[in-house]
Amino acid sequence: MKQSNPNIPLRSYALDGQDDPSQRTNKGNTRALMALLSEMWIFHILIILGGTAGMSFFFPALNNYTDDQLWNITCYWKLGWLLPMPYTLICFFGLALPFRTPKFLYHDGLRKRRCDNLYILTVTRGNNREAVYRAWNGHKHLERLHPSVRVHVLTDEPFFFENINCYTCPKAFSTARSKYKARALEWYRQTMRYTEHDWVLHLDEESVIDDESVRRCLEFIWYEHDYHMGQGVILYNQYQYWKNWVFTVADALRVGDDLSRFQLQFSYIHRPIWGCHGSFLMNNGLVENCVTWDLGSLTEDYEFAMAAWAKGFRCGKVPGFIREQSPQGFMDFLKQRRRWFVGIWRLHHFLPKLWAFFWTLGIFSLYGTVASIPLGFFVKLETPRWFGLCKDLTFCTFVYLYILGIFVQDVDKGKNPLLVILHIPITFVVQYIAVIMEALAVMYGIVFPPKDFDVIKK
Repeated sequence: MKQSNPNIPLRSYALDGQDDPSQRTNKGNTRALMALLSEMWIFHILIILGGTAGMSFFFPALNNYTDDQLWNITCYWKLGWLLPMPYTLICFFGLALPFRTPKFLYHDGLRKRRCDNLYILTVTRGNNREAVYRAWNGHKHLERLHPSVRVHVLTDEPFFFENINCYTCPKAFSTARSKYKARALEWYRQTMRYTEHDWVLHLDEESVIDDESVRRCLEFIWYEHDYHMGQGVILYNQYQYWKNWVFTVADALRVGDDLSRFQLQFSYIHRPIWGCHGSFLMNNGLVENCVTWDLGSLTEDYEFAMAAWAKGFRCGKVPGFIREQSPQGFMDFLKQRRRWFVGIWRLHHFLPKLWAFFWTLGIFSLYGTVASIPLGFFVKLETPRWFGLCKDLTFCTFVYLYILGIFVQDVDKGKNPLLVILHIPITFVVQYIAVIMEALAVMYGIVFPPKDFDVIKK
């Protein structure tokens, strides 16, 4: 039979053939890791405040502080130490508040929200054939978990793949503003004709979600009636984990950021004041139809979240994980961060510009730290203790975010406990390189802003 629309599959191919659990790639320790994180908030507080107190009061050999001055000339070039304080406090409070999980919250007696379809949508251009089939083979069995689950792959024409649930955005399709990924998502939205009882879980081409996290997505849909958008935690340990130490440690900060800043946003604030990620973004069909993906931004996910908030929609945390991989090239790393920074800066909202401004201040924090080393040899003055206390809190929080990100990913990956311990001092050392790379990416974006969407290799 000839297919009437060559860009849309006639039926679902997900349940064809036998399901062999031993061949699945979407594995992880979601249940155990979530149970661990739900109890770790007290350790976050003790470790960060304990480290800060130790550096500021109990180990004078580490610093040269004085209680006799509130200000001196050294504070001028050390001001960079204080610039990250807003981010530090946000992350600290995110870590200090209990990590919200379904524990004691969901039970069968609760009224369930109706869910007709949960589309698990992997978005890819399609030119990487291996990545397309890797995503499909890793997820196709998920349609067996619940009748509402649909596993789809979205590509751009001419990349259509037969015998999988491949939806291909035609070249002839156009919108007023959107390009690339946003354009394909808008075509898919119009094609699927979402209702308020439909949900779509957005995944990047290298993203993998495990069975337990899908179940938690369904529980979020059923029981979190107040929220029409949800997001979980992204890990970067699916492929080539620890192949390159620098990139592995650099992305550990993003995991720590999800467990602190975004945990505060999605678990307690319920408004996307810091935006959202494009992967592991789960939207109700009503939100997608009200906002649409006709967006003209380099960071369409952030713009979508801000537009949804403006229309009164709220967001919550999905207590699950997806697993991706880090960039493996220096220029790919810089281009990825550059696109995020410039894309957020260009959004026509106050908050994104404010966060991009704070991001820029990180450069001056690095400059101030570097400058204080040689200047300290010439100007023999002690640092006021209050000033040093703020610096130590920032230092301990940042280092802890990196180490926490590595620890969580190692535990999820089932690493040998000795390796988990060994990775802590390695992370402590390598994170200095990662910090410099992050600053270089911002400078790269300021001096050479991207003219278009950068496609990077992973």
